[in-house]
Amino acid sequence: MSVYAYIVNDPNVRLWNLTSRTRYQRILNRMGVQNFLDNINELPSNHPVLIIRGDFLYDERVFSYLLKHPNVVLEVQAGGGLLPVAAHVDSSLASSTWCAMQQERTGKMANLQSVSLRDLSISFSNELRKSDHPYVFPICEDNRMALEEHLFTGSYKGVTDLVTKFLWPVPAKWATRLCALWGISPNQVTSLSLMLVIAVGILFGYGLLFWGLVLGWVMTFLDTVDGKLARVTVTSSKWGNIFDHGIDLIHPPLWYLAWGVGLPAFAPALSWLTLEMTFGIILIGYIVGRMVEGIFQWWLGGFVIFCWKPLDSYFRLITARRNPNLILLTGSFLLGRPDLGLEAVAVWTVGSTIILLTRLLMAVWEKVTTGSLTSWLAEIDPLNRNSLEVRLFTNPPATLK
Repeated sequence: MSVYAYIVNDPNVRLWNLTSRTRYQRILNRMGVQNFLDNINELPSNHPVLIIRGDFLYDERVFSYLLKHPNVVLEVQAGGGLLPVAAHVDSSLASSTWCAMQQERTGKMANLQSVSLRDLSISFSNELRKSDHPYVFPICEDNRMALEEHLFTGSYKGVTDLVTKFLWPVPAKWATRLCALWGISPNQVTSLSLMLVIAVGILFGYGLLFWGLVLGWVMTFLDTVDGKLARVTVTSSKWGNIFDHGIDLIHPPLWYLAWGVGLPAFAPALSWLTLEMTFGIILIGYIVGRMVEGIFQWWLGGFVIFCWKPLDSYFRLITARRNPNLILLTGSFLLGRPDLGLEAVAVWTVGSTIILLTRLLMAVWEKVTTGSLTSWLAEIDPLNRNSLEVRLFTNPPATLK
C-alpha cells in the first residue's frame, strides 16, 4: 500500500530558493512517496503516513529510516528536552500522533516507538565518497545562511582532485547560489559545459592555446557547479547524471589530441617520442585507467577504488584526470613550451595507470584472501578528527551556532 506524507509548519524560509515543502516533496518523490496531504484527516484508511515538521532540516537518511520503520516517531534534543519532529504511523494512529506532536510530546503513546538520531547509523556514500553522521536542524531566518552552507558542504564529494577540493568550493558556492536564485537548472549548466568542451577543442586545434585554457578552466568550474546545484536543489536526475558523466568521460583525450594538433612545434625531452605516439600513450593509459576503476567498483569492491584505503584517497588528488592534467598543460604554456606539457601528461598518465593497475592487483589478492573489500571511509567515525585523512576527506561534525 502507498505511503502518504503530511508536511506541516513550513517556516517560509527558503534554503537554496526552496521552501521546506518543495524540498521534501522532491526528496520523498525519489523515495517512492507520491501522495501529499493538506489535511491529516484526508488520509485514506489502511494507508501509512509520514508526518514531517517543515520547520526542521532533515538529512535524507532520516526519511529513508522512517520509511523502513512503521509506527515510530523521531525525537531530537531541543530546549533542554526531546521534541518530536517526524513520524511514520498507520492511519489509525495518524490523528493522535499529530495532536501529540503539536503538544510536543509523543514518547508515551501506545504502539508508538520513539527513536533518536543515535538510532540512525553512520553511512558511507559511494556517490559522494564520504562518511558522516545524519542530522536534523531547526530552520529559521537567523540560521538560514548556516543551513545553506551546510547543505552545500554536504553536496561536495569527499574524495576528488585537488582543484575541485581546494580551489573551486568558494566560487562554486557563489555560482550555485546565483543559479538557484535565477532558476537555472543543472542540465542548463551542463549544456553550457558541453558547448565549452567543443569550443576548447576547436581553440586548441587552431593553436589558440591561451583562450582554450581560459575556457577549459571555466568548463571545469561549471562541471563542479552543476552537480552541487542538482544536490542542493534536489533536482538530480538519471538523465542529468548520464549527461554530465558522459561528457566528463569522453572529452579529456579529445582535448589532448586537439592540443597536439595545435602545437607550433613538438620537441619532447624524450627524443624518441613522436606526437602520434604521445597521444596513443595518453589514450591507452586513459582507457586502461578507467577500466581499472570500473573493474574495481563493479566486480570487486562495490565502491570507487579511490575510497578503498587512505592512500588511494590521497592519490585521487593528483591522479591523471582532466584537472591535474590541465595544470600540467597550463604550466607548460606559461613556460613557453606547450609541447612539454603534452609530454608530461603522457608520462603522468603512464605512471598513474601503473599505480592503478598495482592497486587493482592488490585488491584482487585481498578479495581472494579475505572475501571482501571495505572502504576505509565506512570504518571510521568522522567525529574523530585526529588523523589528517579524516580531516581532509570527511566533513566536520554538523553543528549550528
